[in-house]
Amino acid sequence: MKNKYIDLIEQTFEFPQDEFSVSDSELNFHDVPLMDIIKQYGTPLKISYLPKISSQIQRAKRLFNVAMAKVDYKGSYNYCYCTKSSHFSFVLEEALKNDINLETSSAYDIFLVNALYDNGVIDKDTYIVCNGFKRRLYVENIASLANNGFVNAVAVLDNKEEFDALDELVDKNKQLKLGIRIASEEEPKFEFYTSRLGIRYNDIIDFYTEKIRGNKKFKLEMLHFFINTGIRDTAYYWSELNKCLNVYCKLKKECPELKALNIGGGFPIKNSLGFEYDYGYMTEEIIEQIKNFCNQYDVEEPNIFTEFGSFTVGESGATLYSILNQKQQNDRELWYMIDSSFMTTLPDTWGLNQRYILLAINNWDREYQRVFLGGLTCDSEDYYNAEAHSNAIYLPKFEKGETQYIGFFHTGAYQESLGGYGGIQHCLIPAPKHIIIDRDKDTGDYYTRLFAKEQSYRSMLRILGY
Repeated sequence: MKNKYIDLIEQTFEFPQDEFSVSDSELNFHDVPLMDIIKQYGTPLKISYLPKISSQIQRAKRLFNVAMAKVDYKGSYNYCYCTKSSHFSFVLEEALKNDINLETSSAYDIFLVNALYDNGVIDKDTYIVCNGFKRRLYVENIASLANNGFVNAVAVLDNKEEFDALDELVDKNKQLKLGIRIASEEEPKFEFYTSRLGIRYNDIIDFYTEKIRGNKKFKLEMLHFFINTGIRDTAYYWSELNKCLNVYCKLKKECPELKALNIGGGFPIKNSLGFEYDYGYMTEEIIEQIKNFCNQYDVEEPNIFTEFGSFTVGESGATLYSILNQKQQNDRELWYMIDSSFMTTLPDTWGLNQRYILLAINNWDREYQRVFLGGLTCDSEDYYNAEAHSNAIYLPKFEKGETQYIGFFHTGAYQESLGGYGGIQHCLIPAPKHIIIDRDKDTGDYYTRLFAKEQSYRSMLRILGY
């Protein structure tokens, strides 16, 4: 009878997979033996596997370049990384090795951009696409980019008042590129109809002709389209894209210097071993629709910009825990208690009911059982009870005297910033160690380095004023 944990995984999914394999009943992540990592660093533990960042960027570039070649698309493809997904220096430095651009969301992002420039990681030709609602400091910092010679800084206007503020601050002998964000319609099941971000479809052309055209300090170069559901093969997505393309082509007739269409972000990441998404089909369909629209309106095809955050960095991350104990709370609910908290280390699991790939690290040759996972805090929301493909969790049976380790994978986007990295954690549960895994360019061997120690009680007490 096949009732071991490895049998369950092999019968449920195609396994092994590109990033996962098993040797001697222990899990490898990108050919890195995770038990060796745990023996060196312990748990709980955050992992960032840097080579995955570059491979995701190169994957997207291939997808768009192939799609463009198939239809003889005249515009270029420009990859932007959304800094809000993960602001860590090692993430930005790895991503920027791949000749990409950046998308920012707040005033403090510009200080980060300046630090990257000072360190020689970017130059003043890098596109800095400045998104988000802009308070005074953000406007000042964007204007400073233009005034200091960042020739490809693009202020994406979220509302009409931002233009007046920029006009006041950009030097007369400088020029700042502009974008306009479309206030797209939300998915029908959403709690409101129109995004709070951006300018209404019907106002865009009048706003350009009345305020921007003729002002030599500004050049409207980009139309920005973004919807919260991401790039998915749904009637809603294609309908909103068509509305965007209609506005782009009409605006292009009024504004010849318009040459870029930013289709935002939203390529999904793998959240289950059974994950399926046809990246090639979606990319080719998007490019073909843009080309067809432009041909119908007899306008030049735009340069395409994408802003990929989770897609860039999400699959590079992993979070490892050990099981401290098991608790049989009733006839049906057996709890495995982890050595940290989901609410502090994986906040999206309780905030958005996000599901990640969950796998045992060791003991794949043991029988499995259904379990619930509980965190260390005293909060009733600190649990994990289902996977993306199943309304249940199965893990190897717990045996006293031998520690069971588990891992959540593709957790590299947003979790650190949402969890308050280095700050105060719920119930004062310390932030775990964080390590970086990279590979030697010559030998291909992996190596690790400690990025952050486990948070100390002294650092938390200092923040609290003790």
